[in-house]
Amino acid sequence: MMTVKYTKDHEWVRVEGEVGTVGVSDFAQHQLGDVVFVELPDIGRTLEKGKEAAVVESVKAASDVFAPVSGEVIEVNHDLENEPARVNTGAQTEGWFFKLRLSDPSELDGLMDEAAYKAFVEESN
Repeated sequence: MMTVKYTKDHEWVRVEGEVGTVGVSDFAQHQLGDVVFVELPDIGRTLEKGKEAAVVESVKAASDVFAPVSGEVIEVNHDLENEPARVNTGAQTEGWFFKLRLSDPSELDGLMDEAAYKAFVEESN
């Protein structure tokens, strides 16, 4: 079963089994503008929920990408190093940042589902 959850910092995590794929939402990439650089975490790094995991730089600003859940980084999207604009063209598809093995799946309970996230975005505009 696949689940997608969102944070108030506009990250998403798509969970399949014990693996979560993480990126920034379509809303976030619109706010950022053209992405020119992405710094990804090292494979094997342990991330803590809510702590800085990656960096995304656009023509406007640099932003931290926070880990939506805790876990160990098992894969990163190397395509973003050469083509950071993938974050703009497919924020929630080929523009993913990293995959991690969840250390505490119950952390997902504190995140928003798609409907709640859309309402959150509309409220903040």
